[in-house]
Amino acid sequence: MIDINGHVAAGFEPVADTFEENFVRRGEVGAEFCAYVGGECVVNIWAGMATPDHVWAADTLVFVFSVTKGPAALAAQILADRGDMDLDEPVATYWPEFAAHGKDRALVRHILSHTVGVPSFPGYWDLVSFDSAAGWYRTDEIAARLAAAPLAWEPGTKLGYHSITYGWLVGELVRRIDGRTLGAFFADEVARPLDLEFWIGLPAEQHRRVATLLHDPDPAFDLLRALWGPENPGGAALFIGPERGSPIDLANDPDFWSAEVPAVNGIGDARSVARMYAMLAGGGELDGIRIVSAASVATHAAEQARGTDAVFGGESRVALGYGRSTPGGLSLGPSDEAFGMQGIGGAVGYADPVAEVGFGYAMNQTHMEAGTDRRPRALSASLYRAIASQGG
Repeated sequence: MIDINGHVAAGFEPVADTFEENFVRRGEVGAEFCAYVGGECVVNIWAGMATPDHVWAADTLVFVFSVTKGPAALAAQILADRGDMDLDEPVATYWPEFAAHGKDRALVRHILSHTVGVPSFPGYWDLVSFDSAAGWYRTDEIAARLAAAPLAWEPGTKLGYHSITYGWLVGELVRRIDGRTLGAFFADEVARPLDLEFWIGLPAEQHRRVATLLHDPDPAFDLLRALWGPENPGGAALFIGPERGSPIDLANDPDFWSAEVPAVNGIGDARSVARMYAMLAGGGELDGIRIVSAASVATHAAEQARGTDAVFGGESRVALGYGRSTPGGLSLGPSDEAFGMQGIGGAVGYADPVAEVGFGYAMNQTHMEAGTDRRPRALSASLYRAIASQGG
């Protein structure tokens, strides 16, 4: 028996059973799951080991990789909703240096939809890579290298997942327009009003709470071996270094936790991820706190591009900063209107505006597999069965 702690509303007990099955049948070690339905928290449970010496507790935090792109997208969405940023303005309107090498034609919309054509920059490994936490703090130099980078394709003509540069590009827009870093902006404008435990740039006093990520014991593929190579666009987009350092190892480095890397180094809990997406699923408001307008949610959740990913291959589908489900790829529940993001290893967050679901799943045992991890997919299926059983 697994010792599961937390809260389960009446009628949602089968979701807790599925959570337990993840430990028994799907290799779970430590995890938290949270779901909101119609603005109410119906499940918030956790279990297992956060580190070899500590059980997963109510205050455990975990590194969630690209789930961070959702909060980054929301920061941009807020600026657009307030009229401070125009989606159809050239990026160079706000960041003049970005106009170099034909990037004067790049629009803000292209950055948010992963169609801008700057998935990496030349010689990145002498500044920043997964080999070390050292370069990830050098935000000004990274922004300068991005501004000087050539285009991989004409903006808006291809879809290619900007796995790391997305966060820096959005972050620099936020900083140029607002003056705050994206991490500070999210803390002030979203995390505090909604009572979220989620950081992009984790304060040192919170480090003791972070779970240890574990390598996949039986990986379906070797990510570093598959993508490494000087001509491999996927390896460059992931900033794989010459020493082929593992992203899992870097994610366990406290020096990396404190940097602001808005595409990949968010640290928080599943409750906060679910709560943020519950706000979006509810049209931009939760518990009487409005973060963005309902019209903004509709605009930013709408599909912008789909097709074969020019960087990684496979089918991809994106909104303005948020991912959308694709067959065999990203899976965000049964609703085609859902939007959100997953992270390497298994973490997932999404909003379903049809069923008014906010979904958050985070864990420390990483699995590398094509598409969305089996554990959150099982939880999603169980959650929607429970909703259906109550006539939802």
